[in-house]
Amino acid sequence: MSINFRTYVNDTKFGDDYYKLRKFLVSLNDSSYHFGRWDWMITHPYLDVNGLSKIGIWQDGDEIVALATYDTNSNLDGAYWFPYNKKYAFLLGDIITYAKERLVANGVLEIAIRDGDDEFQNVAAKMGFAPTQDKEGDAIFPIDVDKIEYKLPEGFTITSMADTYDLFKYGQVLWRGFNHEAKGEGSFVLKDEDLPKFDSAFKRPNVNLDLKIAVVAPNGDFVSYCGMWHDPASKNVLVEPTATDPAYRRMGLGRAVVLEAIRRCGELGAANAFVVSSQQFYYGIGFRPTSTTTFWRQL
Repeated sequence: MSINFRTYVNDTKFGDDYYKLRKFLVSLNDSSYHFGRWDWMITHPYLDVNGLSKIGIWQDGDEIVALATYDTNSNLDGAYWFPYNKKYAFLLGDIITYAKERLVANGVLEIAIRDGDDEFQNVAAKMGFAPTQDKEGDAIFPIDVDKIEYKLPEGFTITSMADTYDLFKYGQVLWRGFNHEAKGEGSFVLKDEDLPKFDSAFKRPNVNLDLKIAVVAPNGDFVSYCGMWHDPASKNVLVEPTATDPAYRRMGLGRAVVLEAIRRCGELGAANAFVVSSQQFYYGIGFRPTSTTTFWRQL
């Protein structure tokens, strides 16, 4: 066993390390930091790119066995995830030390630890961390394609980014769906300088645009959206993001778009869909709580 440490090589957006980290996360099969979360992060229009070169990587020979990473917008100051191969739990102290010394420029480090991971909790407690009330809940949907049913209101249809590649409609449904307009932030505007960022989220490796699903209203707008993250090497897929325009809620559109996306994944061989959420909406359409991650903070 020869353990080596290095940091992420960000020489190009989809360089060797992008693929190596993704392969590692697929092999872990861990819903708390799913490979889809990595893909979502690396292609996010507002990714904190400057943080990539500080992602910590531990290897046994050429094999990645642990990471110290963030999720999209940490700005090197906040919550971090440490996906690791359980055979290498002895590295946890080194991983936490690295995060404390190199990842957080200011503020307090928060560590995401899955509830029930006694070994990780013990190491964190010995190093002066304690659990907080901040949590993430994971939910699972066991996929049975033949039992998936939904109904759209008259005049509404299903499309995908493969069939209707429209970055404005995509951006608008997420903007409205996450309540930016309702909060008084104005209408969605897709600036010319932002087009490459939005476009790169779909023009990337490992993407399947047939799994980026939208409900289309009679006026042609996307009014509900669900993105799925799928890989043939994994039986598990990730739901991220889901959003419905406030003007079109309580019409069954969110249910329809998520179930259609899951159905398509099931036809590709997926057995389970995961979502990082404990919202009643997901439970109401068939998801079940499966695990909880708690953020631990240094005392």
